[in-house]
Amino acid sequence: MNTLGLGLIGTGYMGKAHALAYRAAPAVFGDLPKVDLAVLCDQNADVAGSMAAQFGFRTGTTDWHALVTAPEVDIVAITSPNALHFDMALAAIEAGKHVHCEKPMSITLDQARQMEAAARAHDTKTMVGYNYTQNPAFRHAQRLIEEGAIGTPVHFRGWVDEDYQADPDLPWSWRCTHAKAGLGALGDLGCHLVSLAYNLMGPVESLVADTQIIHKTRPLPDGSGHAAVENEDTASAIVRFSSGAQGTLCTSRSAWGRKNRLDWEVHGTKGMITYQQERLNELQLYQAVGPPSTQGFRTILTGPDHTPYGAFCPAAGHQLGFGDVKTIEVAAFLRWINGGPQSAPTFTDALPFEAVIHAINAAAISGQRVTL
Repeated sequence: MNTLGLGLIGTGYMGKAHALAYRAAPAVFGDLPKVDLAVLCDQNADVAGSMAAQFGFRTGTTDWHALVTAPEVDIVAITSPNALHFDMALAAIEAGKHVHCEKPMSITLDQARQMEAAARAHDTKTMVGYNYTQNPAFRHAQRLIEEGAIGTPVHFRGWVDEDYQADPDLPWSWRCTHAKAGLGALGDLGCHLVSLAYNLMGPVESLVADTQIIHKTRPLPDGSGHAAVENEDTASAIVRFSSGAQGTLCTSRSAWGRKNRLDWEVHGTKGMITYQQERLNELQLYQAVGPPSTQGFRTILTGPDHTPYGAFCPAAGHQLGFGDVKTIEVAAFLRWINGGPQSAPTFTDALPFEAVIHAINAAAISGQRVTL
């Protein structure tokens, strides 16, 4: 197996998650190429240098253009703010690199379409960071539904809430603008929910929606006044899937007390599956079989029987975490690059997720049902 060189753009929360995952994946799985942590990029030179040393990269830089064209870089991982994804991804594709981009793909649907078209034209291998779809518990839920464990899926109910924008005194930032963030709660959180719903229920056919900006302005960081918040704090949609099933998708970045409440339910004709992200190693399964007096939800605790949990730990109940799920995502991408099966979601796979969140925004603006 060849050694693959990684160029990572961004040193924040997701940058660190990528760095740790690319370091861990070959050790956890054993069937992957070695990863050379080649170049780390941050706009601050001191940060680039210090974080390169901390993460184990050979060098740090402030020039992302140099990173994407560096001969020692085979994979470009993009964890920068949303508005930069487009230019960075296109440049990396043009330079012949594989691209691992965090969600959302970009700030507009048109840009996301251009990214997807460029990747296809150059036959570039891509991955989008919808890591919740990599969770062994989620994959098991998919299998249960495919095998008919709950009959025909007829309804999906999902919500994703956090409170990182709940405080009205939180200073204004780039996250509040269309130009730098694109959508608000939909781009940050709602797209994750859409990725899960799509993988469990299939494509969305049409929807109606509403959004709101709870805190219309926020104080400027320098104390000189207030600036307008341009994108949504909450969004709610009633969707119809192509299968005929219905569902609801709700998201908020201003829900006090919610840290990562990414929960969903799939209702079927013979039962139900429910899940809570804050208990990411568990599924709740209800099957309408046997005497009513013995029916009830049962907890399925993930373990070695739920691939690839066993690569991390030989015993159930010991729990995987957020970083482990990101490692699973990275491992699938490395395996594909090395000649294995195609991993997902690629830019092509993720484009429908982008289409749904932008359709929710469009439906909220127009007040009309939007067909995808």
